[in-house]
This record gives sequence, C-alpha cells and structure tokens, in this order.
Amino acid sequence: MIIALLVSVAAFLPIVLMNPSPKSDGFRPNIDVSAVAGNASGVAGFTPVAPAPGDTFHPNYARWTAATGTGVAAWEVGYVTPKEKFIGLTQTSKANPTWLLQQTKNAPVTGTRNAGGKDWELHDTGKGEKSMVLAYRGTTVVLAGDANLEEFAVLAAAVVKSLESNPTVIVSPTAGPTP
Repeated sequence: MIIALLVSVAAFLPIVLMNPSPKSDGFRPNIDVSAVAGNASGVAGFTPVAPAPGDTFHPNYARWTAATGTGVAAWEVGYVTPKEKFIGLTQTSKANPTWLLQQTKNAPVTGTRNAGGKDWELHDTGKGEKSMVLAYRGTTVVLAGDANLEEFAVLAAAVVKSLESNPTVIVSPTAGPTP
C-alpha cells in the first residue's frame, strides 16, 4: 500500500510542479457604482449611496433588488476589501424589524461604533460575520460581511459622506381617491 501511494505521488507531482501559479490578482469586474446608483434612483424613491472608499476596495456588484424575497426593495453593492474579505452594503427606505434581522443574520446588537461621525449599531454573530446598521436621512444602511472592523469603518465613513452629499429622502403621502 505504501508503494502504491509513493507511485501515485510520483505520477502527479510533476504535473503539479509544471503548472504555473497565477500572476494576476484574478478577475475584477469593472463596476461603476455611481452610474448604477443613478439608474436605480428612479425606482428607489431615494438617492442610493455610491460610496468611494478608495482604490483598495473593489466593488464586485451593484444592483437594485425588488421586494420579492424579503418584502423590502433595496439597493445593494458588494465590496472586496484590501484584505480580500467581503462587505455587502444594503440600503432601503422601507426597513422593518424582520428585514433588519434578515440582513444582520439574527445577530444581537453588541454595541455601537463611530464611523464617519455617526454612531452605527454593531451586530456580531460571534462566528466572524459582523454587521453595522445606520438609520440616517430617511434610509437604513446595513454593512455586513466577514471583514475586520477597521475595513468596516473605512466603508462606513464613505457611506456617510455619500449620504450627506445626497438630498434627504422625503416620503410623500399616497394620493387617496377623490370624492
């Protein structure tokens, strides 16, 4: 059995050693978050945030999601952090407690964290997944992922800056039937 194992290793070792390792960082999609946010603003009813956390954060998707799965329509952007971790951004003007629990994976509130001059509510699952929640200027923003808190703080500060540059959300009353 040991001889068979050695023969198998000897047969596959040259194949493994002859394959070059990748020289690039891999595929990075070219996502223009600002442009997609501009397109989504027409259906959102608010101006979606388009944070600019710097060249070391790479967006890998930006989309408007209808209210089909969660019952709440939302703006979503995903970021790969400088340490190759992930933070997802979700923003809506129609947050409710159930939706918020879904976004934070039922994680309990473990404190607050100041980022961008605002106090964000911190949720932690205890298994590496964290969330930061901010209700500000008529919308609720949830940052969720497995990145470290310093990377969360950088993205959160960029979110606050983007929120402050956008007009405040004004919810108009729905028109009733005319008598």
